Amino acid sequence: MGKPAQKRIIRKLDLELFLARIVSQPSPKARLEQYTITEQVAATLLYIAAYSNGDIAGKSVLDLGCGTGRLALGACYLGAQNVVAVDVDRLAVKTAVDNARRVGLTSGVDWLIGNLNTVAGGFDTVLENPPFGVQTRNADRVFLVKALEAGNSIYSLHNHPNVDKELIRQLKTSGGFLQVQPSAFLERFIAKHNGAVKVVYAILMTIPKMFDFHTKAKHDFVVDLYVIERLSG
Repeated sequence: MGKPAQKRIIRKLDLELFLARIVSQPSPKARLEQYTITEQVAATLLYIAAYSNGDIAGKSVLDLGCGTGRLALGACYLGAQNVVAVDVDRLAVKTAVDNARRVGLTSGVDWLIGNLNTVAGGFDTVLENPPFGVQTRNADRVFLVKALEAGNSIYSLHNHPNVDKELIRQLKTSGGFLQVQPSAFLERFIAKHNGAVKVVYAILMTIPKMFDFHTKAKHDFVVDLYVIERLSG
């Protein structure tokens, strides 16, 4: 079965149910910061890209650091013309291929095992949930540079710059995302690499205990979705 032709707007709830069928990384590695994006956060990112900005249906899409395929398969489900997904972790990509079979999109995505330089060419849209740089300093910057080289519209998740309990409270009562100001550092970094921040959304993300150094059964924190455009010239 190939990818569906999108003829109607898919409800966000239906998108979340689709994404929930996609299995997470079976053996996540802390050094690679392999936190699988939750279906709620993935659905919010994809919904904004698809229906607020028209950057999914009929577009060429690249998923950088695809993990087990949640964003790549979600883009395919929403009618992307073609999707390329790359990850350095062989097991993650194998799981992504299994997930594609599970959801019936076996010909919708080209899966690549390798680092970011494995990808060549240009794309309409880049989606990425990069490592936040907790284990390897500035790891997310490498993803941003590649995204701005490869794509016209970029949707990139980053760690919120501080622990904001009031913002978490607001997100729990607001539908899960709110517009916020960009990090001054990231805004300068993106501008240096020929990009411009269009808008930033704070999104609530909840993950279960995954590694030995986690002290709670689950953890609520805020991620920032940067919507970026590459500037011409």
